[in-house]
Amino acid sequence: MDFVVTPHAPAAIGPYSQGVVSHGMLYTSGQVALDPATGNLVEGDFAAQARRVFDNLSAVLSAAGTSFGNVLKATVFVTDLANFGTLNTIYAEYFGTHKPARTTVEVKGLPKGALVEVDLVAVV
Repeated sequence: MDFVVTPHAPAAIGPYSQGVVSHGMLYTSGQVALDPATGNLVEGDFAAQARRVFDNLSAVLSAAGTSFGNVLKATVFVTDLANFGTLNTIYAEYFGTHKPARTTVEVKGLPKGALVEVDLVAVV
């Protein structure tokens, strides 16, 4: 088992890793829209936060030697399902024609007041 650590994604804000690779699979921790340089939530609307989340995930994927094209499953948490259309548009920008399995759940709250959190399972 290997732990993924990259300065290009936010440091963990608790006792967990950015990702773990085991048996050829990467399991990422949930990413919210934290700026890796400051550790603060990015300013802006849902779209700005979603893009930061996917940029953070891209960094973790890259550090593990994989990419969005190898993602098998995404789990998405949003605080308002009214943002579902915006989520789909931005999601497609990062995944292109690749369509992994996905679960999207509306939740009451997320760490640091974030509007969206995503975790991934990918082949390495």
